[in-house]
Amino acid sequence: MRAAPQSFSLWQHFLLLAGRVLIGWIFVESGFRKLIGMDAFMASLVRRSVPFSTVLGWIGAVVEFFGGAAILLGIYTRCAAIAIIVFTVIATLIGHRYWEIAEPAARRIQQSNFAKNATIIGGLILLVVTGAGRFSVDGWRRRG
Repeated sequence: MRAAPQSFSLWQHFLLLAGRVLIGWIFVESGFRKLIGMDAFMASLVRRSVPFSTVLGWIGAVVEFFGGAAILLGIYTRCAAIAIIVFTVIATLIGHRYWEIAEPAARRIQQSNFAKNATIIGGLILLVVTGAGRFSVDGWRRRG
């Protein structure tokens, strides 16, 4: 997935770096928590009646952690962003089903989490379009 080189200014490359770090970190941290607490994560998937919860749980935690790390470092950024988009869509539809909640406060919380994830997906789409920028492993490989 190679796109034509972008002609960003230096400050725009720094902003791409900052955006990648902020987007990537949330997935690295959350994926790490899942990996070190797989029993609790698997139990939450079973409670939500997720089919094949053991297999999908491991796949999700690994994709979340390593995809987040790839975005953070700018390694195969476009591919990692697509993988994390798919992960986030699935996780959002499993975990933030606000339309099924009757209690108003709990519904608002889940609706906010749903909207937050949609916003993160928007940022990931921008990474698919722009790529990682100069200050990344992708940028280094392109120059080298």
